[in-house]
Amino acid sequence: MSKVLHKSQSTINALSLVFTIASLFASVYSDAQTYPTGFQQVLVANGISNPTVMEFAPDGRLFVAQQTGALRIIENGTLLATPAITLSVNSSGERGLLGIAFDPNFATNHFIYLYYTLSSASNNRISRFTMNGNTIIAGSESVVLNLDPLSSATNHNGGTIQFGPDGKLYVGVGENANSANSQNLDTYLGKILRINSDGSVPSGNPFTTGTAQRQRVWEYGMRNPYTLSIQPGTGRIFVNDVGENTWEEVNDCTTGGKNYGWPTAEGVSNNPAFANPIYTYMHGSGIGFGCAITGGTFFNPTSSNYPSQYTGRYFFLDFCNNWIDMLTLSGTTATRTNFASSIAGSPVGITTGPDGNLYFLSRANSAVYKITFTGSNAPVITTQPQSISVAEGNAASFSVTANGLQPLSYQWRKNTNNISGATNSTYTIPVVSPGDAGNYSVVVSNSAGSATSNNAVLTVTSPNQLPTATINTPGAGATYAGGDVINFSGTGTDPEQGNLPASAFEWYVIFHHDAHTHPGPTAPDGVTSGSFSIPNSGEASTNVFYRLYLVVTDAQGARDTTFT
Repeated sequence: MSKVLHKSQSTINALSLVFTIASLFASVYSDAQTYPTGFQQVLVANGISNPTVMEFAPDGRLFVAQQTGALRIIENGTLLATPAITLSVNSSGERGLLGIAFDPNFATNHFIYLYYTLSSASNNRISRFTMNGNTIIAGSESVVLNLDPLSSATNHNGGTIQFGPDGKLYVGVGENANSANSQNLDTYLGKILRINSDGSVPSGNPFTTGTAQRQRVWEYGMRNPYTLSIQPGTGRIFVNDVGENTWEEVNDCTTGGKNYGWPTAEGVSNNPAFANPIYTYMHGSGIGFGCAITGGTFFNPTSSNYPSQYTGRYFFLDFCNNWIDMLTLSGTTATRTNFASSIAGSPVGITTGPDGNLYFLSRANSAVYKITFTGSNAPVITTQPQSISVAEGNAASFSVTANGLQPLSYQWRKNTNNISGATNSTYTIPVVSPGDAGNYSVVVSNSAGSATSNNAVLTVTSPNQLPTATINTPGAGATYAGGDVINFSGTGTDPEQGNLPASAFEWYVIFHHDAHTHPGPTAPDGVTSGSFSIPNSGEASTNVFYRLYLVVTDAQGARDTTFT
């Protein structure tokens, strides 16, 4: 659709960016991923919408936070259907469930710490919860620290929390789109904090007198420290601070009390009052350039089958340009090398798993990936075929992605029986009938060996026609200003059901800025009409706009999406 909510007056020309941005995203996501020889990007789990952060528990389970408040668990490679908890959060813009940390004594006390935005949007909070198996015990929340009140700006919340080897909790807090906060030691905003596990002030902090906020500050002059990583063994702390117009920063925050200069300085400064990053990269297109550093990890696993030269390197990724780079560290010198490009889109969070593999999240794909090394030329299946439910008379397709010595050959099977002529990476049944229901898999082979995929189940339902989603308001060419309330409405119709009920409606808003996007204000689901508010502070560039989406789903699961 052609309707866009534009910023008033000076940004009416934002419509011209829509097609450029769409083309950019299409080219980014269609490029083939590139890894060093022997490495593969392997899907771990998908269906995790709007992931923000992940953390491995000491027992090997992988916990993934969804921005809207659900805490998901991947156990033995399987995404559990029921979240450990679903918190009531405000998830407008960059707010929501943003941080996960496990108590150093998790094996005995079962404590997990979460950083989230209260549903009232009054402030961000760090709380401790107690787990029982794969569930957080109801009523077990114990507030560790309430952070300072938030403005109406929904961006720059930080959210990273990690325990250091000293048993203290290190916290990254954004400046809430008010750069003056970063230099004010009497607010938590724009800081790295160091606190005891109960939120109290620990010994050893650099500011020993003054307000409660000042005494918890470890570093200041930060803009939006979205992620941090602590190196096993050394305790070295790297903080990834998202920049504004020019530079992204990796800051060495091992020693407390330093001022990283924001908003006076972005990137390297010649002001002796400011600490400089250990590494910076510029905004722009291509490998080594980007728009937002959204994850980093020291690669120091207990064991790994990766080649030894990767041990001790610092891996980090960029949200817009979809690459992973690595730093070779020698004292205060960091040398950058590219590791991977065209990875799964809009990556956030990268971590080192207990299995010695790197893991990262893709917001574009709602998925978790791991990066494996085989050191072999035999096929490795990196994306498994997925189970699908298709209405009779429609097409059904299964696809597989694999790496290995070329050429690769494919043989699709139904219920372990080879399907004649099904020898491509994708198998399609043009017109599905009830007899096509069953288990489908594929064997991928080359001269070095073979690999067999997981089963994908085809379920055939009765014939179904697609629904139609329509946004009635706001109208074409609508404009906005900070503080405005945007009213929206829409309809959903289905050939079999007629007018769809409100429960079939899903609304969401995306904020476009230059050639990248951010989550927008929260729009309610399960309604045919409603409203959302435009923040009256935050990004003030001229090249920004909001896009409203409507998804309707009929009783058989068929969906249609439209947008302004």
